[in-house]
Amino acid sequence: MTEPETFVFPGDGAIPNSPLPLVVYRAVVPADPWAIEQVFAANCWPPAWRDGVHPFHHFHANTHEALGVARGQATVLFGGPGGRELTVVAGDVVVVPAGVGHRDISHSPDLLIIGAYPENAPTPDLYRGAPPEYTRVLGKIAAVPAPPADPVHGANGPLTRIWAAPAA
Repeated sequence: MTEPETFVFPGDGAIPNSPLPLVVYRAVVPADPWAIEQVFAANCWPPAWRDGVHPFHHFHANTHEALGVARGQATVLFGGPGGRELTVVAGDVVVVPAGVGHRDISHSPDLLIIGAYPENAPTPDLYRGAPPEYTRVLGKIAAVPAPPADPVHGANGPLTRIWAAPAA
């Protein structure tokens, strides 16, 4: 098992982000939507949608999110306007902690992403980073429980270890 990439983004007064790192697995799942849905479901992250990433900055304050790239590629800005652009391709999985901003910068015409949330998570909320929301959502983000398992590797996957000891 290859160690995933991790990225931590500070809050910026609009996008709160998280002390938990964004986790990026490269070439870890088949480039097939059905197969990705099966992997997520088997690891307590029921698939919730098939689409792409919104073209505006947004975050979810009440749940974490897994993005499995089934087809194509995308450049996504994570962490808000001052964050980091990452290119993801078919076979990659990104685990986005609650509060971490993300926005589609560009994508191939055939892009297909499978989105999933941890088992028993609430319906995801959606915030766009309006400054008045910032302090109101901090407690909500901090209260999101750890997921039951890594969406790719299960209960003993890297995510559980990485998120058990977030970056200082």
